[in-house]
Amino acid sequence: MASPRRVGTETSKTRDLILNCVERLMLEAGYAGVTYRAIAAKAGVTPGLVQYYFPTQDEVFVAAIRRRSQQNLEKLAEALRARPDQPLHVLWEYSRDESAAALTTEFLALGNHRKSIRAEITEWTERVRRLQIDALDEAIRKRPVTLGPLSQGTLLFLVTGIPKLIRLEEGVGIASAHAEVVKEFQEFLDSVEPVTPG
Repeated sequence: MASPRRVGTETSKTRDLILNCVERLMLEAGYAGVTYRAIAAKAGVTPGLVQYYFPTQDEVFVAAIRRRSQQNLEKLAEALRARPDQPLHVLWEYSRDESAAALTTEFLALGNHRKSIRAEITEWTERVRRLQIDALDEAIRKRPVTLGPLSQGTLLFLVTGIPKLIRLEEGVGIASAHAEVVKEFQEFLDSVEPVTPG
């Protein structure tokens, strides 16, 4: 019986370096540009070393998704803890973060083309969505707000979805109406959740 193949440890600095390079490649060339050779060249290691840590390309992507998603979840949770009375503004700022939005767009595109990745994206997205909903529920319990004609779910979807759509359009050179949408949506958020001077 064959012994299981050795894989590099998850706490390795080399593994982190490789995953950093995966993220940079995804931002520069899209997920299709992430190959063993490209990762190795970017990291200054051999393709064999990349494969030692990640025996399949899907394992590269899953590790990148898990790592970035955990970082984003922690960052969002901390921001919501720091500003519990302004969850909509926190979610809007979080969703508009350039690097997070760009990587999220690439991960979503990847999930559309690789079924093996889809479940990982779904799991992490649901975890983030649960945190977002809980934060909104808590804020509304403390200070009821009028959302106008929008339900809480609809508002949450818009707050987190508008930046993704803008990023998708910018990726193909479309910018019309973006500034207007951002300005008007920001004004709407300010009316729903007034920012009090700190």
